[in-house]
Amino acid sequence: MQIIKNYVEGKWVAGEGVETEVFNAITGEKFAEVSSAGIDFEAALAYGRDKGGRALRKMTFQERGRMLKALAFYLLDRKEKYYTLSTATGATRVDSWIDIEGGIGNLFANASLRRQFPDLPYYVDGQAAPLSKGGSFIGHHIMVPKQGVAVHINAFNFPIWGMLEKVAVNLMAGVPAMVKPSEHTSFLTECMVKDIVESGILPEGAIQLVSGLGRGIIDNLTNQDVVTFTGSAATGQKIKASSSIIENSVPFNLEADSLNASVLGEDAVPGTPEFDLFIKEVAREMTVKTGQKCTAIRRIMVPEKLVEDVQNALTARLAKTTIGDPTVEGVRMGALINQLQVSRVRENVELLQKSQATLFGDLDNVEVMGADNKKGAFMSPILMLNNDPFNKTDVHNVEAFGPVSTIMPYKDLNEAVELTKLGKGSLVTSIVTADNKIAREFVVEAAHMNGRILVLNNDCAKESTGHGSPMPMLTHGGPGRAGGGEEMGGKRGILHYLQRTAIQGHPTTITEITQQYQVGGAQPEANPHVFRQHFEELTVGDTVFTAKHTVTTTDIVNFANVSGDNFYAHMDETSLDGTIFEGRVAHGYFILSKAAGLFVDAKKGPVLLNYGIDEARFTKPVYPGATIGVRFTVKEKIDQEKRSEDDVAKGIVKFLVDVYDETGETVALATILTMVKKIDQSK
Repeated sequence: MQIIKNYVEGKWVAGEGVETEVFNAITGEKFAEVSSAGIDFEAALAYGRDKGGRALRKMTFQERGRMLKALAFYLLDRKEKYYTLSTATGATRVDSWIDIEGGIGNLFANASLRRQFPDLPYYVDGQAAPLSKGGSFIGHHIMVPKQGVAVHINAFNFPIWGMLEKVAVNLMAGVPAMVKPSEHTSFLTECMVKDIVESGILPEGAIQLVSGLGRGIIDNLTNQDVVTFTGSAATGQKIKASSSIIENSVPFNLEADSLNASVLGEDAVPGTPEFDLFIKEVAREMTVKTGQKCTAIRRIMVPEKLVEDVQNALTARLAKTTIGDPTVEGVRMGALINQLQVSRVRENVELLQKSQATLFGDLDNVEVMGADNKKGAFMSPILMLNNDPFNKTDVHNVEAFGPVSTIMPYKDLNEAVELTKLGKGSLVTSIVTADNKIAREFVVEAAHMNGRILVLNNDCAKESTGHGSPMPMLTHGGPGRAGGGEEMGGKRGILHYLQRTAIQGHPTTITEITQQYQVGGAQPEANPHVFRQHFEELTVGDTVFTAKHTVTTTDIVNFANVSGDNFYAHMDETSLDGTIFEGRVAHGYFILSKAAGLFVDAKKGPVLLNYGIDEARFTKPVYPGATIGVRFTVKEKIDQEKRSEDDVAKGIVKFLVDVYDETGETVALATILTMVKKIDQSK
């Protein structure tokens, strides 16, 4: 008998006694036991905060991103062992791909976000705020990692994806994790965490695993910890109301199962690609993971004139679904997680059947391949019809967390929106239409009740990730019944684990804190020229004060000839009446081009290339006779890893280009991006 263990305080330990018996979803055989009773959760959380948190907070965002990337490659090399074990959860290869490689994909996606963060352990948020007339007092915001633990309480349906989509975000932020998967599928999470620990890629204490029930974790939280919960709304709300969470103001993110909908547009009639897409998408969402997805389609909204067409097409497609042992060739749908889940789904289906008709499926009979339908946790897809969804409302309140969905008619788009809203808040709704005006009207009216809306048509179908697939770069959550929280979300998700703090002081002081040059701060003259210095030698704030140039009419004419820009303000003095200009004005791009001629040191040196300009602004007209100069300042430095042994070791340096005239006023501002070679070519 396998004993599923917990990983806490740097050790693998079995809990006391047996909290949960674990069964194979296909054979029904008991094969493991799990418990977390007896674990000192106060000590385990303290260990994570101290050991893991300290190590992660010393790392920069760049280092954390590279760490996640290395871990993703490491786990990807070992994926087949996870696929093999995943069949015991009832998952097919496609189901497991979503869980396993989808989860690892979250590591890759979050690793790539390092490019949006500074080369610091903390984040500088937004722009500086001027707080005084003279410019000697400014405000800014920094965001530092919370000095707690991210406690992740996950559902049974995605034992790997549920862990990795969350830990990728908190690890990127510099916060350690305590993962609490469902005890029913914790054997698969345990398998991967063993590999994570053995890899040595994460600092010790960065991840802990509680495979059992985890009773006592919530009681030992502090105001620096963060809790995320995925599962039923009722359980999530109960945990959210815990006294320790309320008294310590612990951030709590709830992502709950919801009554998601898919809407068939009135234009998507039989014979159109969109009609076929709709049938395919609904059937897929009913059967992938055997319908055990928080994003699965539970409510199918169809124009009333198309109900019969949809039910005929959908029942025909569902009839082709082969159910059974996922290891058997040809099986397309596996089993529910266990008999307990079968009984729960059955109970809710029977409740729904009191107010609506069953079109397809049988709770008592299911034909399976390669397995015993009495021993395994098998269930037929169940398709229902609700002919009066505004009055027969169980469908908007009861969720059967399995391969169960209901067709309902709507008269017009307004009714479709109202039916969507009756779900009281969803993670996702999709609409299938080729009419972009229908799409726009629906999205604008329904967005306030949805965390995500997929607009599916033939133009995007080939590359669409589908109704049920939340993506790492987008937020995953929803209002109301869906929990009111959000997960992932790219850069936004990482910011959830950081504490935003306002800072005030002199621009020179704020420059030192943020490691980004703040206007008004000290600008010591660079010696030698910044283009003669390697990445490691450059200091934020160091400035080149260039020679000056007096702009002439000839400059303007020559630039117009070269660029082809003959805009009247530059070339026709007779057309300036009623404009803001006093005379012919120099091209803004000429000013920036001339600025480059002034600040560039032309000889070969550590600067490899200039690859872009950000935030270019022309703040004051420059007329012939004006004399311009440039203050060229090191604004920010970002380390960059070598892509291969042969790659040049380099970093990204942002320079502030401040072009000013003879009065000292700024006439143009821009940030240029450069690649600068390092002295140490081994890094």
